[in-house]
Amino acid sequence: MEPRPFVPDDFEPPTSLTTERFRLEPLGEQHNASDHAAWTSSIEHIRATAGYPDGSWPPPHGMSLEDNARDLRRHAADFAARKGFTFTVLDPGSGDVIGCVYLYPADREGYDVSVQSWVRADRADLDGPLADAVAAWLEADWPWRRPDRYGR
Repeated sequence: MEPRPFVPDDFEPPTSLTTERFRLEPLGEQHNASDHAAWTSSIEHIRATAGYPDGSWPPPHGMSLEDNARDLRRHAADFAARKGFTFTVLDPGSGDVIGCVYLYPADREGYDVSVQSWVRADRADLDGPLADAVAAWLEADWPWRRPDRYGR
C-alpha cells in the first residue's frame, strides 16, 4: 500500500502570506546569509519556542554557512516534491529574514500536518501573531484539518 500523499495531487500550494508585520515566501538558498544570521543570533530563544519539543534544533553551536545552504536546498527540494513546505519569514520593509515556518507531515498520532515556526529573539513579539496568522492561513488555504501546532 502506497503512503498517502502529503497534499492532494490537484492541490496548488500557496507560495505567500503577507501581513503588515511580515511576509512569507518559500525558503531557498537565496536566503542563506540572512537565514543563517537570523537563527544563529537566536539559538536559545528558538530552542525555548513552542514546537521545538526535543531540543535538537537549532544546533547549540550553530553550523557553517555551507551546511546551512545545504539545509536550505533540502527544504527547497521538499517543497518542489510536495513533501514539506518551508517558508522564510521576512520583514516587509527591509526584506531581512526574521523567522521561518515549517509545514511537514505530522509524526504524532491524530494530526495531518506538523506546524513549527520561530522568529529571531529581537522580534519575539511576532511569535504569537505569526503562529496565529499561519493557523488561519492553514484553515483557509491548505488541505489539512488536524494541524499539530505543539500547544499553540
